[in-house]
Amino acid sequence: MNNFLQREIVLENDIARLEPLNENHFEPLWEQAKHEELWTLSTFSVKQKDDFRKYFDIALTDKLHKRSCPYAIFDKRVSKYAGSTRLGNIVPEHKRLEIGWTWYGPSFQRTGLNRNCKFLLLRWGFETLELNRIELKTSLLNMRSQKAMEQIGAVKEGIFRNHMINPDGSLRDSIYYSFIIQDWPAIKDSIFKNYF
Repeated sequence: MNNFLQREIVLENDIARLEPLNENHFEPLWEQAKHEELWTLSTFSVKQKDDFRKYFDIALTDKLHKRSCPYAIFDKRVSKYAGSTRLGNIVPEHKRLEIGWTWYGPSFQRTGLNRNCKFLLLRWGFETLELNRIELKTSLLNMRSQKAMEQIGAVKEGIFRNHMINPDGSLRDSIYYSFIIQDWPAIKDSIFKNYF
């Protein structure tokens, strides 16, 4: 696991391709990110292109300094970029990381694309990187995200109160979910049985 941040790995199946984020992704991703409703429950406010530029540059800076692995998500069914996701909060010595910072343009939501992407990331994490734990978190108010996490077998662990500050200055409670290596074989063979 220690050197995976040194490599540019593309993850893909018949539906989705996760490409390591680079500058060429900015314009096609902006076409999806410009829908302001995507950012309602986010800790980053995107109301105009300059806001997205800041968000995008933070992702590239974190990638450069090996703090995270951001990806552009490409939907092969329609040959378009759909959104972005990231591996972050990486702790190699404890073999854990977080999948997060995930968003999709409105037309790509509820299409099965997110489930395909999560499968690719989970399989790579547990089977290639040999992680012990993969975390996910969302706002306590984001019921849609919580439901999506539960539908793919993530275990609800608890609430971190006053965990983050929202763009408007209000406090956000975050709810954490996880997968652990012991769970993965059963989840792969049931929930994700048609994804490989």
